[in-house]
Amino acid sequence: MLAIAQVGEEVLTLVARAVTDFSPELRGIVEEMLLSMEQAEGVGIAAPQIHLSLALFIMASRPTQRYPEAPYIAPTVIINPEILEYSPESEAGEEGCLSIPERRLSITRHRWVQVKYQDLDGQWHNQRLSGFIARIFQHEYDHLQGITLFERAAMQEQGRDEASQ
Repeated sequence: MLAIAQVGEEVLTLVARAVTDFSPELRGIVEEMLLSMEQAEGVGIAAPQIHLSLALFIMASRPTQRYPEAPYIAPTVIINPEILEYSPESEAGEEGCLSIPERRLSITRHRWVQVKYQDLDGQWHNQRLSGFIARIFQHEYDHLQGITLFERAAMQEQGRDEASQ
């Protein structure tokens, strides 16, 4: 299992670099990330969490001890993502993070997001995500912007939540 960066480590505060090399090495990184996420019982993991400042994350929703009601989706590799549109409606939900063990925070997220991203072959996808899957996407996208749950919660307390938009 790869070491997961913890809050306070600089890599979690950086805006991640775009992925430009879709080589076999990238596939190896994704395999290691997936293994680390599964061993930590996460439903998502971003490259900055494994000390790589790359615009890459994996979503792999499934019921876990932390998220027993989570829907199942096959692991999805998200590279160079963008949020194109988001719902005007938001909802609060409890979130945890592999980089903040033993803590859960109530975070308000958009109910749906229209996104585009590349896959491991560099092909672009455009998709509307909703519910828990949209929450995972927004959480992991925050990591690529150098935003942890602590920063997101502080933004919401101050009434400025522009980073998720």
